[in-house]
Amino acid sequence: MPGLIGHAGQIWLAVDPVDMRRGIDGLSMIVQQGLGHPPCAGSAFIFCNRAGNRIKVLLWDGTGVWLCQRRLHQGRFVWPKQGEACVELTPSQWEWLIAGVDWRRLSVLPPPHFRV
Repeated sequence: MPGLIGHAGQIWLAVDPVDMRRGIDGLSMIVQQGLGHPPCAGSAFIFCNRAGNRIKVLLWDGTGVWLCQRRLHQGRFVWPKQGEACVELTPSQWEWLIAGVDWRRLSVLPPPHFRV
């Protein structure tokens, strides 16, 4: 799964939870109408269920659309709080997300009083 989004233009994380019964057409509709992005522009879109233990990835590769799903058997994916419609991830943040690690920590600077 890490190499799946290796060539995507951008990686977008949809903040609001979605019904995991949705397929390619339903998720493409959310991308276009809810997030305001063209679903076939080469970007990857990541969706999560309400429980936070499943994600789906929608990706246009130039020929067709990929829809992949990942489920954690324990724990939850680290997901941003609701507020913005979507958040852009870097490829490194994507790798941390699917590993079940807090991807938001990659961009956080240590506190000013921290010493090495």
